[in-house]
Amino acid sequence: MELLTIGAFARATRLSPKALRLYDELGLLPPARVDPVTGYRLYAPRQVERARLVAWLRRLGMPLVRIRHVCSLDAGAAAGEIRAFWARAEAEAAARRDLAHFLVDHLTRKDPAMAPTPPALHMRYAAASDPGLVRASNQDTAYAGSRLLAVADGYGAGGAPASAAAVEALRRLEEDGVPAGGLLNVLADAVEEAERAVYDAVGNGFAPEAAGTPEAAGTTLTAMLWTGSQLGLVHVGDSRVYLLRDGELFQITHDHTVVQAMVDEGRLTPEEAASHPQRSLLVRALGGGADATAEMRLQDARPGDRYLLCSDGLSTVVAGDEIRRVLAAPGEPGRAVRELVALANGSGGPDNVSCVVADVVTGG
Repeated sequence: MELLTIGAFARATRLSPKALRLYDELGLLPPARVDPVTGYRLYAPRQVERARLVAWLRRLGMPLVRIRHVCSLDAGAAAGEIRAFWARAEAEAAARRDLAHFLVDHLTRKDPAMAPTPPALHMRYAAASDPGLVRASNQDTAYAGSRLLAVADGYGAGGAPASAAAVEALRRLEEDGVPAGGLLNVLADAVEEAERAVYDAVGNGFAPEAAGTPEAAGTTLTAMLWTGSQLGLVHVGDSRVYLLRDGELFQITHDHTVVQAMVDEGRLTPEEAASHPQRSLLVRALGGGADATAEMRLQDARPGDRYLLCSDGLSTVVAGDEIRRVLAAPGEPGRAVRELVALANGSGGPDNVSCVVADVVTGG
């Protein structure tokens, strides 16, 4: 068998000689033979396919250590590793996109000192959580207070303590002073505290090796913190926030699910996503092996705004038009909360359902 010089092999594989020398040193792509006199590296033609795979994986941005592992697997297992790597890469890219949007929004806002003094605003609110008609227990937690609104949807064997721990970790924000200019840092710190609290609550269910197993446990977390003129949003998972403003309903969070990522990429339509069997598979959550990067944003409050925070036990079974109808009807937040829970249960109540409704009003 005629061996290829490093130059010929580099041309055949589209890898530079420098890269080939590095891959040799790492044991990733050792040459078939090293000339004992000249020290030249010589490669067998059968190594071309492996080298091209290495080159493709590098173009994906895969670390060399993981490439070495992938190259040691059979074709089916290697494909699974690549699929898992790319799913994580997409989730991380989405997290960076969310942060970029937040920072652009944060930096382009007008100086509060130059803005006219807004009218005094406060919130009226109500919360409810119901096990639904199918589940034996309730793993949701809902909370509404004068400054904090929150919904968490637990999953796994430790789902109930996970959701309760996440919300409880944020409740200190009810008492702490939060200057509007420092809201970003306050929210980021709060998510870290919530993640630690979930870890303490679920133990081994939080471990990275538990990801994808029945032992995995964790929670979504969607919360809004009131500063008096703005609401700071923190969001991880597929619970949602809706805003009813001037009679129109807006979903202001983005679901962190595999199916939503497929919709974003054009691989599924929203209609197909609604009935997809993996529509609840999360790419971000506070839990074992999950990406806990939170979506954060600032929301200017206006008198007359009505906010709804809800778990997917509502949004997956009650149509947006029905949600808008209930929120737009006159009445206190408590009435809206009760009717939304009743609608979810009237649609079969297949999951726990939690709702928080808050109205922005003027006056004391």
